[in-house]
Amino acid sequence: MSAGDDIKNNAEKLAGKAKEGAGKLTDNERLEAEGRADQTKASAKQAGENAKDAAHKAGESVKDAFDR
Repeated sequence: MSAGDDIKNNAEKLAGKAKEGAGKLTDNERLEAEGRADQTKASAKQAGENAKDAAHKAGESVKDAFDR
């Protein structure tokens, strides 16, 4: 995962937390739910990118094993 992707995902999580907090302060359940959804979406993106990186590393390990 690139640093740029990591920063984007963390920014999305932070925005989601802020939105959720604003919803709690204003007693706006819809805004609160949107904030939680934004956080979940960012977490899912990050998990997908981590899985992609792990698969890439595993592929490199297999390739290196055959190159020996």
